[in-house]
Amino acid sequence: MSPISPSPPRPTDAELAILRVLWRRGPSSVRQVMDELNRAHATGYTTVLKMLQIMTEKGLVQREEAGRLHVYEPTLTEEATQRQLLTDLLDRAFDGSAQQLVLQALAAKPAAKAELAEIRRLLDELEGGRS
Repeated sequence: MSPISPSPPRPTDAELAILRVLWRRGPSSVRQVMDELNRAHATGYTTVLKMLQIMTEKGLVQREEAGRLHVYEPTLTEEATQRQLLTDLLDRAFDGSAQQLVLQALAAKPAAKAELAEIRRLLDELEGGRS
């Protein structure tokens, strides 16, 4: 019987940058990821390749071989990764209190009117549509 595989580890900032490229572009080669990353700051091919190899070992991405071309894609969706990171932050920094997390998030960076309207809509939905 094989052990249950745990969820992939929390990605580093550099790994998140690569994951954002893959979520936006879909399955991509090392060169395609590098080209996207280079829009923000210069990144070498071998650096991106090494990062993707490490991410494959960690279970953050999976690699498909198409001839000589290696194509990478995330193992988790953007939403699943965000939830994983948020759950970790919630437990470590806010002792599991969603209320404290939301209050601190809104105090740190006030939300735009449209964002507040979306938050209200979500709260109403979570409360069963009660006003």
